[in-house]
Amino acid sequence: MKGQIFKIHSDFYYVNTQDGEYECKIRDVLKKRKNSIVTGDFVELEQINANSKQAFIAKVLPRENYIPRPKVANINQVIIVCAIKEPDIDFEQLNRYLCFCEYYDLHPVLCFNKNDLEGEEEIIDKIKHIYEPLNYTLLFTSALQGNGLKEFKKHLKNKITVLCGSSGVGKSSLINALCPGLNLKTKQVSQKSERGTHTTRHCEIISMDKDTRIVDTPGFSQLKFDFLMPAEVGLLFREIAGIQKDYGACKFSDCLHEQETGCRILEHKSLIDETRYQSYLQFIKEAKEYKKQITYGGKKTETRSKTVHNREITKISSKKRQLSRRRTNQDIDKEIHE
Repeated sequence: MKGQIFKIHSDFYYVNTQDGEYECKIRDVLKKRKNSIVTGDFVELEQINANSKQAFIAKVLPRENYIPRPKVANINQVIIVCAIKEPDIDFEQLNRYLCFCEYYDLHPVLCFNKNDLEGEEEIIDKIKHIYEPLNYTLLFTSALQGNGLKEFKKHLKNKITVLCGSSGVGKSSLINALCPGLNLKTKQVSQKSERGTHTTRHCEIISMDKDTRIVDTPGFSQLKFDFLMPAEVGLLFREIAGIQKDYGACKFSDCLHEQETGCRILEHKSLIDETRYQSYLQFIKEAKEYKKQITYGGKKTETRSKTVHNREITKISSKKRQLSRRRTNQDIDKEIHE
């Protein structure tokens, strides 16, 4: 029996199948493997008995895609939700989400919520000035007044969409506005810190109708580019790729577009918004730390599984592996001899 995990809570995995929802545990052999099981994974189940809605997850099927923050697999698009105000837009955080989408080859849509507050015309113009030339899809919504919800729902149709964004921007409020019966928890932004608080505690796939599903996720604020080399960061910025396409490559193949001579990006820096370029510099800094770490620190890790005859077999630690009969007899003979 096959199905898709739609929620993980504590040590229980909740799976949608053709026969309904199942509450599942995972086999011990899967616990020992390095790859974790996440929301969105397609799995094979072993039912405990015919009359029970409980089962064991016996196998995780290959993924079409995967993002680590928030941890979710097999999705069609990412809608990045930001608040126009309360809290104010964090452009660096927004660019982090966009670059993560570029890295994992996922289609991003930008949704700017709380489009019902006064005096937001200037920030909306700035948003359009930065992201429309980069061919990103922009949505402006208000979960409170219902502005833009029809267009928002249109982009969700026939897809599994993950909603991501910092806490307090209104992800749960948008879902409640589209499906009032869900009644997801929401909280106001703190007046003291001007930041939101986490109301969603785990990733969960929510079915809005037969063909439309969304993934409600917790807010994340600590995405870092500590997993790729500095030269790869520029590939995640569409404007940098556009300048190199139109004006040619930089003089040096390892150019990082900071202060090098013969840099095409610096020559045409006016084509890049300052918030985007500052984000790029910050991501480069993080990637340099990663390069330094793997160059001088070493990152050797022990694998917890091996492939034998095209089958993945979990390794058993030496502490838990029972002594072989031959080894046991040798130890007995040694004791007798001594």
